[in-house]
Amino acid sequence: MFVGRLLALLLLFCMAGTAHAEVRGAQVIMFEQQGCEWCEVWNQEIAPVLPKTPEGKCAAFSRFDIHNPSSDLLKKIKPIIYTPTFVVLEDGKEVGRVLGYAGEDFFWFQLATELKKLERKCDLPE
Repeated sequence: MFVGRLLALLLLFCMAGTAHAEVRGAQVIMFEQQGCEWCEVWNQEIAPVLPKTPEGKCAAFSRFDIHNPSSDLLKKIKPIIYTPTFVVLEDGKEVGRVLGYAGEDFFWFQLATELKKLERKCDLPE
C-alpha cells in the first residue's frame, strides 16, 4: 500500500498543473483525490502500461486533483462527482468520460469506447 501511495504521489507531482492548460487535439484527464482507493488501484494496474497502449498513444494523458481550486477546467466540463473519473476532451471540449475504475478489462473497453467518439481516429482494438 505504501508503494502504491508513493507511486501515486510521484505521478501526481510529475503531472501537477498539466491538466488545466488547454490542449489542442485529444486529451484524457484523470480526475482524482487524495485517499481515493480506486485511484491507487488504477495507479498500480494501468498507469505503468498506459503510454505503451493504443489508447495511451491516441490522446495526451494528464491528471487533475478535484480539490485544486486554481484551475478553470472544472468550469468547462460537466461536474465531477466520483474519483477516479476519466474525461476525454477534443480541442478542449468534452466528448466522453469513464466513471470510476472497475478493473483492467472494463477500463480498457470503456476508454476505447470513449476514444472512438473523437473526430481524430485512432488505431484502437475492436
